[in-house]
Amino acid sequence: MSDNQGDAVVLVQGIVLSLVDEPEQVQISSSEDGDTLTIEIRVSEDDVGKVIGRQGRIIKAIRTLARAASSYVGGSRIEVEVVD
Repeated sequence: MSDNQGDAVVLVQGIVLSLVDEPEQVQISSSEDGDTLTIEIRVSEDDVGKVIGRQGRIIKAIRTLARAASSYVGGSRIEVEVVD
C-alpha cells in the first residue's frame, strides 16, 4: 500500500472515530486487489447506524471523501464498506 492509500485509510479512520460512541471497538482494515483499495470498517452493533446514517448519507459522504482524496493525489480506486 502506498502512502497515498494509507492516507485514505487514516482519513476514513478519523471520520469514523469522530462519529461513534465506542471508538475502542472501531477496526479499519484495507486490502488491495489490482488497482482497487478496499477499506473495511467494523464498529460495534450500536454504532453501525451512526456510520451508515439515514438513507446511507453518512457512508456515501465517507466514500466520496475517500475517493476524492485518492483522485487528488493520483491514487487508485477506493471502495469503502461497513462490515458486520
